[in-house]
Amino acid sequence: MKIKEIKMGKISTPLKKPYRVGKRFLTYSDEIVIKMITDTGEIGYGSAAPTPSITGETENSIIGAINYIKPEILGLDIDNLEEIMKVIHNSIHGNNSAKAAIDMAIYDLLCKKYGVPLYKFLGGYKTSLTTDLTIANDTVEQMVGKSLEAVMDGYTYLKVKIGNDLEHDIERVKAVRKAVRRGIKIRVDANQGWRPKEAVSIIRKFEDMGLDIEFVEQPVNAWDIDGLKYVTDNVETKILADEAVFGPSDAFKIIERRAADLISIKLMKCGGINNAIKIYNMAENMGIRCMMGCMLESRMGITAAASFAVSKSNMIKADLDTMLLFEHDSIIGGAAITGNRITINDSPGLGISDIIGWHEIL
Repeated sequence: MKIKEIKMGKISTPLKKPYRVGKRFLTYSDEIVIKMITDTGEIGYGSAAPTPSITGETENSIIGAINYIKPEILGLDIDNLEEIMKVIHNSIHGNNSAKAAIDMAIYDLLCKKYGVPLYKFLGGYKTSLTTDLTIANDTVEQMVGKSLEAVMDGYTYLKVKIGNDLEHDIERVKAVRKAVRRGIKIRVDANQGWRPKEAVSIIRKFEDMGLDIEFVEQPVNAWDIDGLKYVTDNVETKILADEAVFGPSDAFKIIERRAADLISIKLMKCGGINNAIKIYNMAENMGIRCMMGCMLESRMGITAAASFAVSKSNMIKADLDTMLLFEHDSIIGGAAITGNRITINDSPGLGISDIIGWHEIL
């Protein structure tokens, strides 16, 4: 089975409500979706979500990068996974979301060839996971209201976003904790919003107040590994590295220095499943737990991420709620989401059979 053609297209899906990415508010999601076609006629699917404020990739840059990589892999045999991945990652620097789309389609085809679902191909540890629900940074009243709605809907893990208003960050978290019962786990995402000493001071206040925070995500700037380690070493609450970890080399630096207690793996950040495996293996070998995350992705990207997450025993947390923001679903097949549970089926590969509203980019 050899790669014969790669068709590239786009799906645009309206969101139920505006979604904040960096300083921008999005009302719809644009996603680049590829169809990788083999000489046997099989189709592998892959997707890339533009997230300029995090990955630096726009819709146009993803299209350009895929077109640049495309001629390098046409004609390669799907079974030669090592060679294909070497070519993909050596062909162009960065552009990890574009690489993730190609990587995703390769794994989809490889699993389809052998009639096995992706999660089983990667390890098959379990078939489902529990995702958290993100509570966007807003007024105290809005955040409390959204938290209560989430709990009423059955969510047991809330990811509370703060970090842009030091004075009121504690007030927001305290109010959410007071509003929801103790059995509800609260995760705090500071979005790189604090300086190291500020982070230690705030997190210690969370601890002194008994707010029972499960972990704090990326409290300091992504580039500040020394600062991240300082926070990790000076608080009891677990610290998760997110934007600080893109590829395997970033993960190595964090793990080597014990700069965080947990690592967030996102396919769009790291360049796909192949690199995610490398990051996961390093973390597991060194006793560091992992969380599976995502960008603003449709069921396709969530299926790939969830398949990876359920296949591994050391992937103990999941933040895969973004497809719940979509007004409708363009993807036929893939993972099933019921409340806070994401379940993977036993169809070969990603289990995706079609895409509604896919418009080819010529």
